[in-house]
Amino acid sequence: MSHKPVGLIYGVDETPPLGVNIFSGLQHVGLMSIFLVYPVLVAQAAGSTAEVAAAMVSATLIAMAVGTVLQVITVGPIGSGYLCQPSPSVVYVVPSLIAARNGDLSAVFGMTILAGLFEVALSRVLPRLRALFTPEITGLVVLLAGISVGVVGLRTALGSAQADTAPAQVDLLLGLGTLALMVALNVWGRGGMRVFSVLIGLGAGCVIGAALGRLDTDGMARVATAPLLALPALGPVGWSFDATLVLPFLIAAVAAVLKVIGNVTTAQKASQAGWVRADMRSISRGVLADGLGSVAAGALGAPGINSSTGAVGLATATGVVSRRIGWSVAAILLLFAFMPKLGMLFNLIPRPVLGAALVFSSTFIVINGLLIMTSRLLDARKTLVIGLAIVFGLAVEIFPGLVAVLPAALRPSFGNSLVLGTLVGLGLNLLFRIGLRRSVSMTVAPGAVDPIALERFLDEHGAAWGARSDVIARAKFNLVQSVETLVSLGVISGPLDIQASFDEFNLDLQVSYEGADLELPHQRPTVDEIVDSEDGERRLAGFLLRNFADRVTSRRSGLRASVAFHFDH
Repeated sequence: MSHKPVGLIYGVDETPPLGVNIFSGLQHVGLMSIFLVYPVLVAQAAGSTAEVAAAMVSATLIAMAVGTVLQVITVGPIGSGYLCQPSPSVVYVVPSLIAARNGDLSAVFGMTILAGLFEVALSRVLPRLRALFTPEITGLVVLLAGISVGVVGLRTALGSAQADTAPAQVDLLLGLGTLALMVALNVWGRGGMRVFSVLIGLGAGCVIGAALGRLDTDGMARVATAPLLALPALGPVGWSFDATLVLPFLIAAVAAVLKVIGNVTTAQKASQAGWVRADMRSISRGVLADGLGSVAAGALGAPGINSSTGAVGLATATGVVSRRIGWSVAAILLLFAFMPKLGMLFNLIPRPVLGAALVFSSTFIVINGLLIMTSRLLDARKTLVIGLAIVFGLAVEIFPGLVAVLPAALRPSFGNSLVLGTLVGLGLNLLFRIGLRRSVSMTVAPGAVDPIALERFLDEHGAAWGARSDVIARAKFNLVQSVETLVSLGVISGPLDIQASFDEFNLDLQVSYEGADLELPHQRPTVDEIVDSEDGERRLAGFLLRNFADRVTSRRSGLRASVAFHFDH
């Protein structure tokens, strides 16, 4: 049974008071509402009216409510059981913008349904694909998604007018000013000022934009005459499918799966004291719920949605991770869906202000990607995978003409950094697995023990395997201490054979030799035992070795003894 970590106020299975439930739900909805700019951007890219944009916002809110419920429940194979609710996601924005600009909104919704179904299919085979979806690839996709969002934000802010015109200069100042305000509130703000820095920045940008004449007066009149409450107009343009858009949306689905893996894992760590490894069953259920949420979004007439990293961070920061908050979140989202003014107001936000919000959010996405990638040791193979994928991804953003040599049908798929970079990364990751040994060995002579060589042995192979740095650090301690202890005791005859093996879940280390067994006591020897007993130092070393590994065994076969260390990964 897992205990509640220090700092959590209400655990996953606890029921907060009604007031805490409602207030926490409002906080989550406030944070999630930032991303309602995404469906508005997609509607604008397709040249749709304010009414269509408002309908898409309402449909998105309903899909978010459905996805939230699917994520927090644990019914059959559905639901992670954690507060990892979805919101409009960057991973679906880029392909949705491609679809909107090359076709119409029906293609956005139809391809979103296809991507959601692909997520559902991946959820059923996820444990078998763990070797493919490594942390390096996960971090790479997150990084490229952040770069794509930043590029979209810059183009959104500056692409509405010629660079040498007065409106373009006003837009530039408005966008930079909005971005500066968001940054200042996030860096120096406290409490709600920091949590809602993007919402405050959007509001201030709209006020300044109105003063500069950058608001649509006709749109403001339509908002004023729109009803406060009304049934949402869903599915304004139906669904269609486009073969040229399959690859971008399938890549987006893979990115969405990787993001769910990270979010559910983070939620598990935050909710369980003594957490050791990710529960793949819970993650698979979460991916299934996330895919069904995107299917619901496409069916209702909204772009894809995906588990929100911000939601997980907010729950952890406030210490309220109870899944019951999800029901409050869903109820509030449904209430907002019946307020058409909300969607029309988002459609009025000036493009430079929207662009500033995207650029601001992209910075955190990029850094999260870097942190995920660097959580594992990197050797030359993985460095090449990441480096080449980033270079190719950036190349198509800097030199769009690079894809001109491709057939016209493939250009929308490969002309985006997220798509091309992810494909390069996945392909190289599979290629470089050829010749990668998962079990290695070395022999050490008793009179030539070199601790640095022992540590280098694990560092080099750990980097090739993509092992976590903290696991390798523990393994290095056990290897060096066990070899030095055995040599110092003088009970071995002949060389020591060291073998290390690794898979995606385990690191096993074994030291075998001819000589006496190494004692591994469960209880730490007292100070008197260490000082007065001849074997006190040896027993202390054995105790430390046992406690630096997840499992330790000592056994004998004929003349040879061995000590094995197991580390959960």
